[in-house]
Amino acid sequence: MEKEIKKLQDQLAQQQKLASLGLLCAGIAHEIQNPLNFVINFNKMSSRLANDLEDITLAISDRIGEDELEELNDIVADLKENVNKIQEHGQRAVSIIQGILLLSRGKEGEKLPTDIPALLHEYVWLSYHAMRALDKSFNANIHETYPDNMPKVMIVPQDLSRSILNLANNAFYAINERSKAEGKDFRPMFDIMLEYSDNLITIVISDNGCGMSQEIQDKLFHELVTTKPIGKGTGLGMRITHDLITRGLNGKITFHSAVDNGTTFQIDIPCEQC
Repeated sequence: MEKEIKKLQDQLAQQQKLASLGLLCAGIAHEIQNPLNFVINFNKMSSRLANDLEDITLAISDRIGEDELEELNDIVADLKENVNKIQEHGQRAVSIIQGILLLSRGKEGEKLPTDIPALLHEYVWLSYHAMRALDKSFNANIHETYPDNMPKVMIVPQDLSRSILNLANNAFYAINERSKAEGKDFRPMFDIMLEYSDNLITIVISDNGCGMSQEIQDKLFHELVTTKPIGKGTGLGMRITHDLITRGLNGKITFHSAVDNGTTFQIDIPCEQC
């Protein structure tokens, strides 16, 4: 009993640290948003200036030498390419920040028009880069399968994003542990597939990580259980994920797993088009 109480106290303390970290991340994200807005706005101005320069170059093309004209055209092309890259990565940064704020501040139970493929892609790669930040040697082959031209659907994006992040974090952790154990011959794999039909979303997440024992599987959604060492897992992740899917999103989550043969989770969520 004393050991169980101590375990619960440690998990509670860890959860409180995570809550504080969430607030800190939200504050950092908000502060980053302001200078990022300046970057994006000035990039738009630079795009217009590059177009103006292109027009001017075209207007004076008959008054300058061929070599000078070619050099100007190359400069304009490079400028426009750089502007497009800044815009692409700036918008990605905005998307990540919005996701962080959504996780920490989203209204509970509020359904919003959501681009499901974009959400899945964002949080899978957010999880991947988080693992890379903790372990530079980590790598994985990520395969994503999403339907083309899927309409936005009404869903609670906060609940779905937290669920995907938890599942992806666990998958990448399991992949990394097996990779460390088996060495260079192991090929780490992560697959995510989305299907949408008759107002039902089906998400399948698979990995070829270390898998779970039958003992862990039996109590995965019902008790505070973790396969991670102390300080790296709270035992709350899968229980929270189960509640988010079944109660928050009115869906269901199932899985199958085998030791040293990976794990597959399937999520089914009813939804409506916008």
